[in-house]
Amino acid sequence: MQSMIIILVMFATILGPSAVIAAISYASIRALGRNPSSAPKILLAMIIALIFAEAIAVIALLILFQLFGK
Repeated sequence: MQSMIIILVMFATILGPSAVIAAISYASIRALGRNPSSAPKILLAMIIALIFAEAIAVIALLILFQLFGK
């Protein structure tokens, strides 16, 4: 039973940030299509958002390993 919980939590910690990364990428590509001259501002905001999404994923996995590690 515990292994099933671990699998579900790992799935959530991987799926959540992946969805955020997909949404950020989609939004930034649409914004660049509308206004190509604002590329530096859009790129900076996109990179910062991607870093936060990845950091949340890493922290969630570390917490998971700490809780269920033996």
